[in-house]
Amino acid sequence: METVIALLFVVAVLVCLDRLMLWLEARGHVRWRRTGRRDLSAAPTAELDSLLEESRHP
Repeated sequence: METVIALLFVVAVLVCLDRLMLWLEARGHVRWRRTGRRDLSAAPTAELDSLLEESRHP
């Protein structure tokens, strides 16, 4: 019986954390489930990448 109560408690905590994250997402603080992923191909490349590319060609 204690195992069932512990599992129910864990489920309740996870549901509450999910609701908290959705609330924070609605206010623009985090990206959780409802917003899609960012398109990383449109993001600028890092400066480190350009330094590594230059070092290949002596």
